[in-house]
Amino acid sequence: MKRFVLKLSGESLKGDKNSGIDTQAVLDICQKIRDIHKLKIELAVVIGGGNIIRGALASDGGLDRATADYMGMLATVINALALQNVLENLEVPTRVLSAIDMNKVAEPYIRRRALRHLNKGRVVILAAGTGNPYFSTDTAAVLKALELNAEIILKATKVDGVYDSDPFKNKNAKKYKELTYIDVLKQKLKVMDSTAISLCMDNNLPIMVFNMWEKDCLKRAVKGEIVGTLVRDLEC
Repeated sequence: MKRFVLKLSGESLKGDKNSGIDTQAVLDICQKIRDIHKLKIELAVVIGGGNIIRGALASDGGLDRATADYMGMLATVINALALQNVLENLEVPTRVLSAIDMNKVAEPYIRRRALRHLNKGRVVILAAGTGNPYFSTDTAAVLKALELNAEIILKATKVDGVYDSDPFKNKNAKKYKELTYIDVLKQKLKVMDSTAISLCMDNNLPIMVFNMWEKDCLKRAVKGEIVGTLVRDLEC
């Protein structure tokens, strides 16, 4: 495989902090990205904003949902700039493309421009989700993967795959090595939201869920090894 979309949660950038950005956590993530960039793969990164604000939770607190979601999109731009800065310090050529026009800090997302950056070997960080409220960054990752002809979505988490229950609460939780899209939807497994899973199912786009913090896990994933849980149409 050559072209990937890496989905990172905003929480992955906060490290041991309750919120915000932990520079050491960002450095750790960027070093992993640098290691796979050396393999000459093409990588687009979709980043969330949950370490700063979550639109859905903010709306539960009384904010208008659309306004809260736009606030969440702006949070993803902040995270994208942090990743870009550290990656460039590691001598990894990087571009931030935003679904919301912010020409002082990021390029606008234009599909052909993103493809051009990927072809030139630059890491492309895709910020501001889809640019629309009510859609998660998981859905944004799927849309961008389809637009950019990525071969798989790598969803980085803090657990080593998908379980039938929370492995932090249930020591007997069962880990799945492979799942179908229908399994995920029927069992309401927390892989991605249902909109994202349905888009993957309709377009046969596989998802690999893995532990970002496990040693060499990301590198093994881009080399084609199933390192966590693979979600796909098993008939393909």
